[in-house]
Amino acid sequence: MPNNKTAIITGASSGIGKAISLKVLELGFSVIGISRTIDEKDFISEHFKALKCDLSDETETLKLCQELKKENPFILINVAGFGRFEPHEELSTKTITKMTFLNLTAPMLLTNATLRKLKQNSGYLININSIEAIRASKFAGVYSATKAGLKAFSDSLFEETRKSGLSITNINPDMTESNFYEELRFETSDKEDEKLLASDIADAVEHILNSRKGAVISDYTIRSLKFGISKKS
Repeated sequence: MPNNKTAIITGASSGIGKAISLKVLELGFSVIGISRTIDEKDFISEHFKALKCDLSDETETLKLCQELKKENPFILINVAGFGRFEPHEELSTKTITKMTFLNLTAPMLLTNATLRKLKQNSGYLININSIEAIRASKFAGVYSATKAGLKAFSDSLFEETRKSGLSITNINPDMTESNFYEELRFETSDKEDEKLLASDIADAVEHILNSRKGAVISDYTIRSLKFGISKKS
């Protein structure tokens, strides 16, 4: 793929977002990487551009949307998100509103800002969702609601834009080794067959981008071979 095609990727500074950014650069695209802490020095590539933005902040996100309207993206990949897993009454109102904005509202706003160009370019919209979008788990009410909402948004948008040539995919990963768990009471298992790696998700993106354009993988669910979880002491 030529470098004049641009991918916008959120959450690009670490974890799944960074793995996807590196993969997309490797595939020959230019990348605009977005996160609170992003730095162009993190990516040794002349085709990488860093944009700092806190996507849980409405003012910053709306400002970013105005900037992105000036771009001509071929791909938008929404990765940024976080989760808190507690009894619902134990969640603070700040956590609920921040999680909802970052996981659901921000991707919808960024899609709104870039959709016209994505359609014109017959490009790709890929939302990195979660296994929680398609199942119900205790202590995950808000997180699951945001991810199920994002999946419903993607599915509806696929039907809406179908004549344009835009491909839309939900990727629903199971527990993936990343910094997602830094502030949680549990983390991924140490066993290789009981967790996913960020590179697994990046490989899925490569598969989607290399598939025949006439066939859309609308949902891409990735599970670890076995189930495992580690509780922190």
